[in-house]
Amino acid sequence: MIPATPTPSSSRVPLRDALRRATERLATAGVQDPQVDAELLAAHVLGVRRGAVRAGVVRGDLIDAAQAARLEALVDRRATREPLQHLTGIAPFRHLELRVGPGVFVPRPETEIVAQYAIDALAVAASPSPIAVDLGTGSGAIALALATEVPHARVFAAENSVEAFVWTKENFAEVAADNARLAFIDIERAFPELDGTVSVVVSNPPYVPDAAIPRDPEVRLFDPPAALYGGADGLDVVRVVSRVGLRLAHPGGLLVIEHGEWQGAQIREILAADGWRAAATHPDLTMRDRATTALHP
Repeated sequence: MIPATPTPSSSRVPLRDALRRATERLATAGVQDPQVDAELLAAHVLGVRRGAVRAGVVRGDLIDAAQAARLEALVDRRATREPLQHLTGIAPFRHLELRVGPGVFVPRPETEIVAQYAIDALAVAASPSPIAVDLGTGSGAIALALATEVPHARVFAAENSVEAFVWTKENFAEVAADNARLAFIDIERAFPELDGTVSVVVSNPPYVPDAAIPRDPEVRLFDPPAALYGGADGLDVVRVVSRVGLRLAHPGGLLVIEHGEWQGAQIREILAADGWRAAATHPDLTMRDRATTALHP
């Protein structure tokens, strides 16, 4: 049973009705998955998992007036297209639940496959304690996935946004992976003490061209511009990551870069010109090109 403060029955409302109203409101606002978002917001208000909300609907559970009002207020904010993750304060990423909010890029499901390429390479690296570096870690999603899924590795993460770093520090403290180190530093100057020793360099850099304004309001209005826009062709930071990766990686080390579905060929050209070898572009689970990998010469 979903917990609720006992109140007179006249001040309680069926959970089913509150969810129906929320779903209709979000659908009218153009939210992509209005029922899912309504259920997740209700779960947040009630302090339970989404499955418990769905079970509560089947049982005919009631919620009190204060909970209904709080849900309605959150739905109103979501209807303005404020990201769901900003409202709940949580973004799931692989097995992690990361704290997010204004100022930090919200990790996306498609980045999980980018992390997978890095994790797979790190797990089979020919070292008892291989090193990975995440350049521009944002919320810490990729770095913390690497650190927790390859526990014998050492993972270093660099972030240079003050606003994002607030969230990064919180996530590193919450996950408490003793094999992960976070630094507030520009990626061009990141970890010189690791030069030539890194098995995997990974980055989800800003890659949206400056003139290509994102269609989704959640992205356009709420994601930090520094995490989105990468210059005229979107690849300014990719060029930096390529150069820094060459400095950090050892021979045979892997570079993994996330990018837009139309950018694979350009990135392969950049990497080849810099001296990387065997550059290849890989799709995500929706079969859109999402990541390019290359090997250090």
